Amino acid sequence: KGNKKRKRAEEGEKVSEDQSLPIIQEPPVKAKKAKKKERSEAEKKLSERENALEQADDEEDQKLLQNKVKQKKKASQGITKSVVNSATGATAKQQKRRRVADEAADRRTVFVGNLPVSCTEQVLKSLFKKYGQIQSIRFRSLIPAEDTVSKKVAAIKHKVHPNAKFVNAYVVFKEECDAQKALKENGTEIASGFHIRVDTASKTSSHDNKRSVFLGNLSYDIRDDAVREHFHVCGDVVGVRVVRDRRTGLGKGFGYVLFENTDAVHLALKLNNSVLMGRKIRVQRVADKKKAQKSPDQSRAPKDRVDKKKKKEKSSNDSFVGEKATPLKKSTKPKRLKTTPRSKAGKNK
Repeated sequence: KGNKKRKRAEEGEKVSEDQSLPIIQEPPVKAKKAKKKERSEAEKKLSERENALEQADDEEDQKLLQNKVKQKKKASQGITKSVVNSATGATAKQQKRRRVADEAADRRTVFVGNLPVSCTEQVLKSLFKKYGQIQSIRFRSLIPAEDTVSKKVAAIKHKVHPNAKFVNAYVVFKEECDAQKALKENGTEIASGFHIRVDTASKTSSHDNKRSVFLGNLSYDIRDDAVREHFHVCGDVVGVRVVRDRRTGLGKGFGYVLFENTDAVHLALKLNNSVLMGRKIRVQRVADKKKAQKSPDQSRAPKDRVDKKKKKEKSSNDSFVGEKATPLKKSTKPKRLKTTPRSKAGKNK
């Protein structure tokens, strides 16, 4: 009995100890969990802040990079624009300089036409050197003997087509005044049957249309001297120009004659339909292009006015004016209505 009591007492103590142990251990576990939760929330907040700051830094870096790229692009575009502008400005300046140089060179250049094929540079130099220092001489309107040979090579090697009869040239002087003096050689006979035509090469050279005559229906093989002889009767001929093809050298069937006086033009017009080398040529006045452009508008205006006047006259003549009718006097008496008798009305039904 005593052992049993002891055992019961020991078991009771164990049970009491076991019950007391969890009660003592529970509170620290809950505190740890709460601390862990608090730490986890703080860590989350810190991590979120850090992430937000990192994102802000990244965005700022991207903006800086974009700004740098934009600045580089603008700088490159500005450089390209400046380069293009400078290039265009340089090209425009170069073109202006070339134009000015060409115009100055043309003023110093003299065109010499209707030269014989056998003419050389020495002949031209001997003819024009008395007027000033010659810079260069160039032959043009050459017809090469072969199609494969260029005109420059034909001029250097003197390989000209056997049917070619004349050559043109340009004589360049060092000074403009010398070129003006050389115009005195216009009309001189450099060889038998070859009266040269000397004129300035500049585009500003004015041609007096009042002293010139247009020629049509000319033969293709005609020479300038043949035209000169035909119109020499009318007066002193300053120059003859037969328009020709550059490749073949044959005439195109028309040309011009320039006289010293306007009186010769009236006499030349009488040679219209005259025969020259088996053809009836047409002789006409040379009309100014500016006046020809203005004349149609001016000629239309008076016609329109005349038509309007005619229309007004017709309308005034055709208009009929009748006599005014006298109005009837209105009677003051009231009108009676006509009534049909009943008998007649019944018969009509």
